[in-house]
Amino acid sequence: MDKLLHFIKRFIPEKLFKAVQPAYHFILSWLAAVINNWPSEKMVVIGVTGTTGKTTSVYLIARMLEAAGHKTGFTSTAIFNDGEKERLNDKKMTMAGRMFTQRMLRKMAGNGCNFAIVETTSEGIRQFRHRFINYDILVFTGLYEEHIESHGSFENYKNAKGDLFKHLKNCKHKYIDDNYKVVKALTGIKKIDLNCVKKTIIINGDDEHADYFKSFWAEKKIIYSREKEFDSLDGFEIIKYGNIEAKENGISFKYDNITLNLELLGAFNAVNAMNAVCVGISQNINNEIIKKGLENIDGVAGRMEKIKEGQDFTVIVDYAFEPKAVGKLYESIALIGHNKIIHVLGSAGGGRDISRRPVLGQIAGEKADYVIITNEDPYDDDPETIIDQVAFGAEKTNKKRNKDLFLMLDRREAIKKALSLAEENDIVLVTGKGSEQAICAANGEKISWDDRAVIRGLLKAGDFKK
Repeated sequence: MDKLLHFIKRFIPEKLFKAVQPAYHFILSWLAAVINNWPSEKMVVIGVTGTTGKTTSVYLIARMLEAAGHKTGFTSTAIFNDGEKERLNDKKMTMAGRMFTQRMLRKMAGNGCNFAIVETTSEGIRQFRHRFINYDILVFTGLYEEHIESHGSFENYKNAKGDLFKHLKNCKHKYIDDNYKVVKALTGIKKIDLNCVKKTIIINGDDEHADYFKSFWAEKKIIYSREKEFDSLDGFEIIKYGNIEAKENGISFKYDNITLNLELLGAFNAVNAMNAVCVGISQNINNEIIKKGLENIDGVAGRMEKIKEGQDFTVIVDYAFEPKAVGKLYESIALIGHNKIIHVLGSAGGGRDISRRPVLGQIAGEKADYVIITNEDPYDDDPETIIDQVAFGAEKTNKKRNKDLFLMLDRREAIKKALSLAEENDIVLVTGKGSEQAICAANGEKISWDDRAVIRGLLKAGDFKK
């Protein structure tokens, strides 16, 4: 469909194309649902949205539901799972095109999934990819400035997320049997024997924009919080959590007198886990099952993922490409005993927020002992210009080129350089791509790529050594 869009654009004046584009996206979303026989009507559908934490939250929710005996499929930035097979996301899109998403939902339904989880983005919402998906539960992870150039303003970005919550009120009710299968209730009497799935919203109450998202309609409302005290909140079930302890090998925290010990690095993962906890509570899943499901997870692809091939230093791959996320990343790795930090980074996405490039460089310059800036996803921008703009920020921290700051266009060579600088107990941090399967270059070219596979290959070969 993307090829069709590019083909159409060649023959329609730009102003006219922009005018008809919303209708094009809307019709295409409807057509995708029709062709795939409205698959979202056949499962309980969970939408997860926010600026950060979506992918990890999707994964944790899925594994928790599976622990409760519910077959679950999901689509996310990192992974596609149709309830039978799981594979890495190779689309270079968080919320894939509407045809692909509806086809995935059809596969999930065909494979007997009780639940489908869709990581839902503002860009996808703006292009009506969420329309004609019958959501039942919406999860708001948190919000801060991102994709501003695409949306025009932060307010537009926030409102795009809000459109998903508005959509919930228009989603038809579903009824489930005792096995959590969605079934048709043909008569009013029949509905009495079935369970109606309540339209539910789950809100991160500590986020500064929580008031906006909790204002939307829902039949069941859950808000979780660590920092805020709510005397009463009309219509909301309030879940408190706290006692967060971040350690070198994971985190622990408490909710409802339950202690969760997770093998996930970073205190921020307590928020992601609470999204799964609240989904479980909304579906009346026992706390011990929620605990078991989450404690059995040993990591998420490309999210604070350690690469181990017998080396005497730590290698961590993470998707973080935005200043706040990178800042949180450094808070987490500070808990890991280490000598030096060697950071390989770029600035994900040509055409994206240019102002963040020097900020990323400055963060790395302040926190890391060595900074290696490389190509990431330049799209149609000049990759060397991007690298120079990131380097400008690093140089503000007195990093010196070819001493403790290196600019390397070839990402493989940049990673190889980082590994060559690493000594015992050092940390090599490679950010920006996580488990992504391609580098996006000019004219729509996708170059096959996986940071983790490249690192493993270099570590196994040992040819990175001086």
